[in-house]
Amino acid sequence: MLKDQQVAAVLPAADIARARDFYRDKLGLEPENPDATDNLQYKCGGGSRFLLYETPNAGTAKNTQIGWLVDDLPAAVEELRAKGVVFEEYDFPGLKTENGIATTPDGSMAAWFLDTEGNILNLNTMP
Repeated sequence: MLKDQQVAAVLPAADIARARDFYRDKLGLEPENPDATDNLQYKCGGGSRFLLYETPNAGTAKNTQIGWLVDDLPAAVEELRAKGVVFEEYDFPGLKTENGIATTPDGSMAAWFLDTEGNILNLNTMP
């Protein structure tokens, strides 16, 4: 049953107004419910969606919480950098970024950044 259903992510935000500014100014996203004060609903490609909701628990997860598939990862990274997004650098066994981008042996590429709420966001591309 679930394999045929769309998936939506849910992200926490300690300061919903600050998060709204980040998602608008840095990522170019506008909420579908612009008058809301405690949650923001965003629609992205292919009918995918995510929700930001206000909670003091924001920024406590240490894992990637949402990611976007992009066609040209280096170009997307540069576009977001031009808007002030800072990409993370990682050096773990099996994963090392160079200039913010990790490449896997199969040719997949990924980059990670934090939003204003401490959520780990990701861009990736598949070979």
